[in-house]
Amino acid sequence: MTRTWLRRIAALDPVTDHHEIYRISTGFEFPFDYQRALEFALFRTYCVPSISALLAATGEFEKRPQQRYDDTALLMAEIAEHGYDSERGRQALRVVNRAHGRYAISNDDMLYVLSTFVHDPVDWIDRFGWRPLHPHEREAAFHYFVAVGKRMGIKDVPPTFADFRRFKEDYEREHFRYSDDNHAIGRYTMELFCSWFPRPLRPAVALGVRAMLDERMLTAFGFRAAPPWVTRAAHGALRARALVERWMPERRRSRLTQDGKNLTYPNYPSGYTPADLGAPEPADIDPRWLRRSG
Repeated sequence: MTRTWLRRIAALDPVTDHHEIYRISTGFEFPFDYQRALEFALFRTYCVPSISALLAATGEFEKRPQQRYDDTALLMAEIAEHGYDSERGRQALRVVNRAHGRYAISNDDMLYVLSTFVHDPVDWIDRFGWRPLHPHEREAAFHYFVAVGKRMGIKDVPPTFADFRRFKEDYEREHFRYSDDNHAIGRYTMELFCSWFPRPLRPAVALGVRAMLDERMLTAFGFRAAPPWVTRAAHGALRARALVERWMPERRRSRLTQDGKNLTYPNYPSGYTPADLGAPEPADIDPRWLRRSG
């Protein structure tokens, strides 16, 4: 089967055309895989106690988990769909930077989150994708997030795709450990995932989510591992889905901002701009989490 998008990716330069390649991969070729992988990438960052402690302090995951999810997913999709230097992309980045700028977040934590956005989708697609990633897609994802990170004020991004992976793996070895905040944020996130399904299915969904977490994540969250047969079934279902998608016709419309799980902003993007997104500023957060001015 001739694949128009794959030919286009192969013809583009992964350095100078990184946004176009990333947009094709996320919006046309692997929308399901990127969305699931980025959900679990964010889930993964909550294994770092300094990250989960801040999230617990804001109360957003306890009070407004669906809006928190929708804001993050749609803002990242806007940047990927329209480009980080487009009007909508700049609006989205202003919302992201305003939200992060309130808090005393270390550069290393920000850099680690950025690394998961590059490498977790690559790892997911290597395991569950309907075709292998083209080398240009791997390299373009790195250069795309280097550019996004620069516009977020993130410093000291490693110089290559491989170096960034080493940073990610080293950071996890050093910082992943259990904390009560990890457990709380992990539980709120699990409950959010389950809420997207009918109530009778939610215990099975929770079991399936645990089946997708590796041992280091399970330990950091304090979650019990799923039985091995559940893990095999979950992975087998994803691989079966990939086999079916391999024979589906190519998409002609990007799926980036068409998020069926978005419940906060009806009919998005119709009638909305990225400036409409974003959680309200907490009124009662502990001052030690706030960025000091001056």
